[in-house]
Amino acid sequence: MASDSNLTFAFEQSKAPLALNERARLLQDPGFGRVFTDHMVTIRYKEGQGWHDAKVHQRRPLEMDPASAVLHYAQEIFEGLKAYRTTDGGASLFRADANARRFRASAERLAMAPLPDELFLESCRQLVKADRDWIPEGEGSALYLRPFMIASSVFLGVRPADEYLYIVIASSVGSYFKGGAPSVTLWVSDHFNRAGPGGTGAAKCGGNYAASLLPQKEAIAEGCDQVIFLDTVEKKWIEELGGMNVFFVMDDGSMITPPLGDTILPGITRDSLITLARDRGLTLREERYSIDQWRDDAHSGKLREAFACGTAAVVTPIGRVRGRDGLDFTIGDGGPGSQTEQLRTALVDIQRGLAPDPYKWVERVF
Repeated sequence: MASDSNLTFAFEQSKAPLALNERARLLQDPGFGRVFTDHMVTIRYKEGQGWHDAKVHQRRPLEMDPASAVLHYAQEIFEGLKAYRTTDGGASLFRADANARRFRASAERLAMAPLPDELFLESCRQLVKADRDWIPEGEGSALYLRPFMIASSVFLGVRPADEYLYIVIASSVGSYFKGGAPSVTLWVSDHFNRAGPGGTGAAKCGGNYAASLLPQKEAIAEGCDQVIFLDTVEKKWIEELGGMNVFFVMDDGSMITPPLGDTILPGITRDSLITLARDRGLTLREERYSIDQWRDDAHSGKLREAFACGTAAVVTPIGRVRGRDGLDFTIGDGGPGSQTEQLRTALVDIQRGLAPDPYKWVERVF
């Protein structure tokens, strides 16, 4: 329906907002994904009616029929983006239009009703305005928005649903990784896969992350922070972490990142860093890079830095890589490299309004 993009959001003030002193206490050290705001957004879809019933209202549990399609056939997608506190007390979103496009592409891959981009954007703006007092201040802090959509049709049968529920919740967050470590250690998964050719690897759906949980558990048991996956065909090419893309910095300053395909999520942070690197005059190649190359280049010194990136963790240096059969190597001195830090600073400064934004990535919300 053409009118879907022009829905008016009804606003219902929360009847049970958190006490101001308790909110202030939580915002001092929110961690990641544990502190939730007072409101949420919901919009419904029904085949033949389109998107309707857009609301901003008190955050509350969902009521679901046990035969809801999402619980049986996993038609579910989500996004992650941040609202940042600006120096004058306002707030801005970073590349939310790219999240909207990716959300729509994920919906199409999962045979779900695509949400109009403008409706996605307006839902995020509405929630940021409603919960503006929940945006924490300080380095590494933001209001993390989680838009998601589930199949709400009530039936048992393997077919696309004809009713969907779109929701946006928000969480006040600090740093993604605990302890403030200067770098992370990765475990190479050599027998578990995240996604295969022709699958849903390029869509942001819960099933991809569910597939990464057992290998991530293995990584933790081995004393590592995160798991990194190889391709499913040759079991040699680096693809991505459980929830982040990866970059390699060579001794000549050039950079490599695995090329996109249907097994790798097209990260928005990844795309932003590629743009920043190339505009800084750096050579950046999107090409395959094997685990053997990674090990050998780290040992020879040809590889100087490596980092993971994503909305939640932003840019995270990789200091060490481990795996089976004695695989164990350190990258550089095991800490963050200068090029990694420069790119991270350039990105974060744009996100927070501390540097010019020639790309028009930032949208002021209020």
